[in-house]
Amino acid sequence: MSRSVGPHTADPCPPCRVEAVRTGVPTTAEGREVVGYLCEQCTNAWTRPVEEDLEAYDIVRVDLPGATLYGTVRQVEGDRVQVGGTGGQWLLWAERRQVILY
Repeated sequence: MSRSVGPHTADPCPPCRVEAVRTGVPTTAEGREVVGYLCEQCTNAWTRPVEEDLEAYDIVRVDLPGATLYGTVRQVEGDRVQVGGTGGQWLLWAERRQVILY
């Protein structure tokens, strides 16, 4: 399970379960857009697909360089997604690769 580490969410490595904040790298695999990750502990590499079926009102996590935010999709436009925080606290556009469906 992910846990909070300061302004970020730390995710576990699938094989070794070491939790760390990892910056994903956009790439492609088998013709599909994915985000690649690397565990510095066990050197395992893995990917997750870029969300393609996001819709308004989906609950998402947004991995930004300075923080991890949780919110609701307001609008989807090409390769970017507008996400809003609870109670209108914030509203921002993020690249689709930064958004994880919850």
